[in-house]
Amino acid sequence: VQLVESGGGLVQPGSSLRLSCAASGFTLDYRPIGWFRQASGKEREGVSSTTTAGSTYYTESVKGRFTISRDTAKNTVYLQMNSLKPEDSAVYYCAAANPRARVGMPRVQDYIFWGQGTQVTVSS
Repeated sequence: VQLVESGGGLVQPGSSLRLSCAASGFTLDYRPIGWFRQASGKEREGVSSTTTAGSTYYTESVKGRFTISRDTAKNTVYLQMNSLKPEDSAVYYCAAANPRARVGMPRVQDYIFWGQGTQVTVSS
């Protein structure tokens, strides 16, 4: 079982990035998936999540700018990030919960499989 994030990088404020979370060893569609981020010196925080029923959740600071989506054929979940701000800079992680987990806003304790993270830096 493995999750691999990609798509991070160094961008200017106002730019966009699309993060990918590819799974191997299990099917992402059967599990709630969350995106989290951890800035230097701060705790890991939930950014967005999607349930198996297709519901999506976003932390307030990214609403209207970030979009989470699934690609069943590629067994991948994406996080489209637009209008990036310096405060969005962090290591971004995707995570998968148990298939039967009831999740809403992403909480670290609800997720059991984690990727290694991808760095996003927003700076002029």
